[in-house]
Parts: sequence; C-alpha cells; structure tokens
Amino acid sequence: MRLAAALLVGLLAACAPRGDIVMLPEAGAVGQVQPVYFATMRGASEDPDRIFDGARSEDISYGRIDISVPPDREQGAVAYPDRAEPDPETEFLAIDRHSYDGSGAFRAALSRELAARRDDGRDVVIFVHGFNATFGEGMFRMAQLMQDLQIPGIGVHYSWPSAGNPLGYSYDRDSQLFARDGLEALIADIHAAGARDVVIVAHSMGALMTMEVLRQIEIARPGTAHRTVDGVVLFSPDIDVDLFRAQALRIGKLPQPFIIFTSRRDAALALAARLTGQRERLGNISDVAQVADLDVTILDVSNFSDGTRHLTAATSPSLLRLLSAMGQVSDAFAGDQAGRTGLLPGTILTMQNATQIILEPAAPQRR
Repeated sequence: MRLAAALLVGLLAACAPRGDIVMLPEAGAVGQVQPVYFATMRGASEDPDRIFDGARSEDISYGRIDISVPPDREQGAVAYPDRAEPDPETEFLAIDRHSYDGSGAFRAALSRELAARRDDGRDVVIFVHGFNATFGEGMFRMAQLMQDLQIPGIGVHYSWPSAGNPLGYSYDRDSQLFARDGLEALIADIHAAGARDVVIVAHSMGALMTMEVLRQIEIARPGTAHRTVDGVVLFSPDIDVDLFRAQALRIGKLPQPFIIFTSRRDAALALAARLTGQRERLGNISDVAQVADLDVTILDVSNFSDGTRHLTAATSPSLLRLLSAMGQVSDAFAGDQAGRTGLLPGTILTMQNATQIILEPAAPQRR
C-alpha cells in the first residue's frame, strides 16, 4: 500500500510541468524585477536549455539572475515559463544572468550591492529549497517570496542537487547531506560581504540541511550558531521529530526568531512519514508538547490551503497577506496568558519555551 501510494504521487507529479530558467530580457519592462543571487553544488547541465541539473558537484558555483515577476498572477502563484512562447504578463522569466568566478568574486559583487543599500536593505535572506526541486523552481520561488512578502533585503538561493524527480526521495536525502558544507561556506561568504543580518528560510528537506549546518557550526565554534544566523524560518520541515530535538539540543541557543510552519493536513509530509516508517514529521506535528522545551514558535497553517498544503506559507494568498504584516507578531505576544488572542487572527498558546499560533483565515470585512 505504501509503495502504491508513492507510485501514484510520482505518476501524478510527473505529468506536471517543471520550472527552468528562460531568458527574455524584454520581460523587465513588464514585470517587477527581483535580483536573486545563488550558490549551488549542482552540476552544470549538458542540456543547452538548462543551466544546472540534479547531478552533484564538489565545487560551488555562484551567480545572480534577475527575474521578472509577472503582473498578472495571484499572490503566491508561480507560473513556469513556456520556452516556445514565453509570456511576461503571466510567467516568471529571467532578464539577465551573471556568473561569478569563485567565492571571492561572489563576495565582491554582493559587497557592492550591500554597500549601495541602507538599514534593513543590508539584510540577506537565504532560501534553501526542498525535495524534488529544479534549480529554476528554487530561483522563481525566492523571487516570489521577496516580491509577495515585500522583503527589503537581498535574496540568495542555495540550490542543493535535488534530482527534481518525485521518485528521487532517497537521492535527495543524500544530496542535502552532501551539500551541507556548501551552505556553511555561503553563510560565511555573506557575512564576509558585510551583511547586517542573515536569515535562513528553508522548505521541506532543506530544513533538515539547515539544522545540520547550524549543528556543525556550533560544533566547530561553540556558542556561535545563534550569532552566525540571525533568524530561521522552516516551511513544512521534513525532519523526524526526535532528530530535530537532538539537533536543537546540540545547537543549544537557537537563532531568534526560530519559526516553524506546520500543517496537520500536509499530504506530502504524511506520505514522507509513511515512507520513513513514522507517524509524522516535524512539519505536520500534532502535539506541540514534543518540542515544548525548545525556544521555537510554531505557526499552524492547517486552516489554509495550497492543494497539497506542503508550501501553504508561500502560496496561500490569504496567508501571504497575513504574513506581510508579520512585524506585528511581537505585539500579539504581549502579555503572558496562555490561549490568548491578539492582532493575529487565531489562537496563541504557550507551553514551556515554545509558542504555538494556530492561524485562521481573516473574516471578510464589512463594507
């Protein structure tokens, strides 16, 4: 039964179009342009229509792609380009590409960009994609998050060598471990370039890599993980709960804020749990008591939807509108009453060190 379910998911996913970078310079006059820097341990593709594939490379490649975010789309939506007939009104397209010869050139380019900015524009957000993702899909998702959440800093995509295949779960689990050192090196490069704060946003299996990198930073330089990374956001983390606890306890003081988006209705994580012989993963955790002693904030988005509910926090329009005002979250924490409500539409619960926020779609406003 478990194998049949996995095959069904694979067959359905195989029918869906995949996202690759398509260059169309004139799209810059149509959409909003988001520059996305990248570092990757993917191999260069032999396909002339693709930049990188799912092969593993021991070397890190660096670059920047300027992406046009189309005007005709719903918040959260990412329409992949049609290579034959690209449409800048509705599809994500690349308008320019730069390659950097090694980490030194990357740091220099990023340093120039940071020097031209002020205040929170000097923050850097690193996006680490999840299972079954192509290079282009991760780049488009980073651009979409920067645009829809109006993030003022600089976006950097760390692209580890996912096979981009729904049946490649084991390959991807090994690949994200293979690419851990690359993410640690990228964080160091960003600090060396002069970033004010570094925040990591990781999805699915990328969350496991993020925890592993924080752990190895702490082991190498005790007491520094929470200062090296200034905040962590995990979307639908595909991590065994016991493993997450072990990682967090070894890290010690976690970067703050440390936010975990969960959904009890996450179909992809439910399947991952079955494939690994578990009842649940961290991203669909049903009882916050399992992590109550950790200094984390859990945002339960079960009441929102994105189809599979595996990337709800980035794709649900109503939730994105809520998250765009996340600066008010700290106000919602005012007071110390358990089960309180505040500026966020939903319920806020506290248990030991952990905070759980069960979010609800906002009620329609009367006119």
